[in-house]
Amino acid sequence: MDVRSAREIGAVIRGARCYLRLTQAEVGRACGYSASSVSRIESGHMHLGYVELVKIAAFLDLTLDRLGISPVPGMPPVDTVERPADEEDAVRRRNLLTGALAAGATAVVGSTPAGAASPLLEQALFRLPDALPVPLKRLIHQTAKARADFRAARYSSLGQVLPGLLAAASATRDTSTGHQRDQVNAVLSRAYVLAAELALKQHNDVAWVAADRALTAARESGHPVPVGESARVLAITMRRSGQCSAAVRFLTQEATGLDAGQAQTGAVRTTLMLTASYTAATGGDRTTALDLLDEAAEETKRRRAVTGLFTVEATQNQVDGYRISVFNVLGTPDEGVPVASQLAIDRLPSPERRARTWTDTARMWHALGNGPQTLAALRRVEQEAPQEAQRPAIRALTSELLYTSPRVPGIREFAARTGATSAAPSGLLS
Repeated sequence: MDVRSAREIGAVIRGARCYLRLTQAEVGRACGYSASSVSRIESGHMHLGYVELVKIAAFLDLTLDRLGISPVPGMPPVDTVERPADEEDAVRRRNLLTGALAAGATAVVGSTPAGAASPLLEQALFRLPDALPVPLKRLIHQTAKARADFRAARYSSLGQVLPGLLAAASATRDTSTGHQRDQVNAVLSRAYVLAAELALKQHNDVAWVAADRALTAARESGHPVPVGESARVLAITMRRSGQCSAAVRFLTQEATGLDAGQAQTGAVRTTLMLTASYTAATGGDRTTALDLLDEAAEETKRRRAVTGLFTVEATQNQVDGYRISVFNVLGTPDEGVPVASQLAIDRLPSPERRARTWTDTARMWHALGNGPQTLAALRRVEQEAPQEAQRPAIRALTSELLYTSPRVPGIREFAARTGATSAAPSGLLS
């Protein structure tokens, strides 16, 4: 099973679980998995064999064809599982799964919502367009503007400017020597980090390419901050391919090499620990995840905001935002409620970061079955960053809410406005 099919199968499993109003923990107990493992299955980060898929399909009352696989002779047929007697309910179930599959697969097939990594960027990562060298000062200014687009969640604009920026930075690096070449490599690394982050927003596999090139340029620059930033995005691509343990080791090793006493390197060190915490949680390691969160929280007490092209903020608010996401992926969203109640999301440093934290808050409320609170958080995502609300992951969450809580006032309008109903059968929207 390739990464794409695992993601699509996970979307079907998630849709079936939500339809049956089951938690990830309940599915895990029935099928022999932890809640975090079910989360990884649903996100496509954990691959299952035939027998394991049959077991989950039987529990969720799914036929194997819904998962895109064929029965194997001698294996128990899923069709023998008792089906609902209500034909209308059965039709609604089939429509739900079709819609959930489409919503979950938006990142790899079908439409291109606002903010998707542009085809030009994908092409540029494999073959840069022709470009002439530019003065270093202008290159820094252009990269700062691109970073401002990312922080403001202007992903469409970012996707348009990145190919030219990468090409210009590469051309400038190739004609530079000495200290200036080191400086240009640092800027080139920052541009590739932006390309990786944009691709990660769309679960696009070219993030691997961008992150690897970012780290190569960063190491050539000799500057620890670009190295740390590049290591973080590379570790995220590792996590999304299922290599959680390796990613945690990589992140903690990189963090150890950074001077905690310096403002910028200390802040980057803290962000590496936060990413490592979430990665450990994704791998089901609760103890390591919470230990890293606590260590990061201690680090923030000694941090100050730093400015410049590689500005990195490390605050208690950001730690608390990560804590909510860690509890979500560990399958204990109820532990995130008191954290969310005291979290000052409005104080986070950018629309992108605020929207991401509202997304984690929406996932928390959705896992707890609170439809109105979920929609309220999703509306804050849209308010902070409209293009965030149109990303595949948010559209999938909106679709799940639409299917599981169709009577929540305003959900149909929100789903239509953000494109989440494009995958939904009309019968469920009437």
